Amino acid sequence: MKQHLHTRETGHCSWRSLAWRCGLAIALCVPLAAAERVDNVLAQMVPDNSVTLVGMRMEQLKSTPLFQKLIAQEKLPQLDDFARESGFDPRRDVRDLLLANNGKQTVLLARGTFHPTLPAALKKVNYHGFVIVSNGKDAGFCLLDGTLAAAGPLPVLQAALDQYKSGNRNNASALISRARTIAENYQVWGVTAGIGNFLSDNMPPAAGAVDFGRLFRSLQNTLFEADLRNGLKSSAEGYCASAQDAKALADATRGMVGMGRLNTPENQSDLLRLWDGIKVEQADKKVTLTTDIGQDLIDQLLKLMQSGGPNHRGSGGQPRPGGSGKP
Repeated sequence: MKQHLHTRETGHCSWRSLAWRCGLAIALCVPLAAAERVDNVLAQMVPDNSVTLVGMRMEQLKSTPLFQKLIAQEKLPQLDDFARESGFDPRRDVRDLLLANNGKQTVLLARGTFHPTLPAALKKVNYHGFVIVSNGKDAGFCLLDGTLAAAGPLPVLQAALDQYKSGNRNNASALISRARTIAENYQVWGVTAGIGNFLSDNMPPAAGAVDFGRLFRSLQNTLFEADLRNGLKSSAEGYCASAQDAKALADATRGMVGMGRLNTPENQSDLLRLWDGIKVEQADKKVTLTTDIGQDLIDQLLKLMQSGGPNHRGSGGQPRPGGSGKP
């Protein structure tokens, strides 16, 4: 299976990057009314030592304009790799995805309809009654039945299977309880306990002046949710160690957004509206970042992220007065 099942010490692998690219690739936005959000069966497989959960409702996500645009532009090659390696295609077969990270490794849990045709060369191992299919190294996947699958580095995959078989329903209760407060209309969401290293390590590259990874590295007990049905509406919130730290972080983030707006070329008025859709608020130790970007600005958002920021001169535009104008 080439290198796609191989994992490094950090637990980065195609299983995780697949799901991450599917929906998180941008993030941050506006909360609505609460409703139960976590698939009950997938919740039963979350290892008890998990510190981060990321959920994606693929059935809803894959019909959104942004997701379809990413596929059309071939920005999700992991989907093709995953379909070729595992025998099932998330764009067709998966209804819900749930990623559980323990601070080092990530297991991907999926609900859907699975009838894969697996290469005969793959290694199959019986693990406590479950069949794990692997490359004979340190990662694999397991089809528990025609509707339930799990994949990832063997230690965390085995932990998920052990958890499911144990029948214990109090696993990772704090994380799962927080996840259940996220409204059903959000296709992508995540919660962390403590520092969200998994989230900060997997944020998209800094878009112009705004480094979302830096924001998440400074926050604890974060929660984010994103709705991609009509552009991008999202919300990210977390807590600093003190109100003073929270104010400093909020001010720095506002400064990054302001710098991005200031360096926007005069002939790219749409980008100004994009920057205006990003808001930062602070209340005591809590910092909240919301994004409300209309569907008509999604192309601009993708170009901004791909170009490295508004100072990129691909369109030949000039920076606004006061901007550095540096390429």
